[in-house]
Amino acid sequence: MPVSIHPSAIVDEGAQLGDGTRVWHFVHVSAGARIGEGCSLGQGVYVGNDVVIGRHVKVQNNVSVYDAVTLEDDVFCGPSMVFTNVHNPRSAVPRKDEYRRTLVRQGATLGANCTIVCGTTIGAHAFVGAGAVVSRDVPAYALVVGVPARRIGWMSRHGERLDLPASGQGEAVCPATGERYRLDGETLAAM
Repeated sequence: MPVSIHPSAIVDEGAQLGDGTRVWHFVHVSAGARIGEGCSLGQGVYVGNDVVIGRHVKVQNNVSVYDAVTLEDDVFCGPSMVFTNVHNPRSAVPRKDEYRRTLVRQGATLGANCTIVCGTTIGAHAFVGAGAVVSRDVPAYALVVGVPARRIGWMSRHGERLDLPASGQGEAVCPATGERYRLDGETLAAM
């Protein structure tokens, strides 16, 4: 399937876009960006030079994916969510050599209007609620909300809330798929 680029979008020479990727209105993809197959970049998206986006990633409208951000396969970035890449920005102090890397693992969801502070890792299949501010790492499958973001529960790979405490011991079944999960302290794993 060919790449689809809206006429209003700017894709700089050198950018790599995988088969079937769709680039919508007023998008700017910088020359060094590497984007996998089957992705969707919504209206008003910006993708920096030092960005890697995996396969089947959905970046909704008005999201800027700045340098030093990696999105693994199947990540969902909700409308107007925010990435940062400098921890202590000052207009008068150049800090491009101080970018902190951000990694969003496979299948994670970043809700609308959330903020991901640079230098953090969002675990596989984690779910960041709308409007949350993430300033520290989020474990795989964790459901985090609030400012600052805190874990309130766990999500299945399918995106269903699991009947488990925020920490401790237990087992749960995804209500949509029947997949089983085991909680051991602060870690959830599929069985």
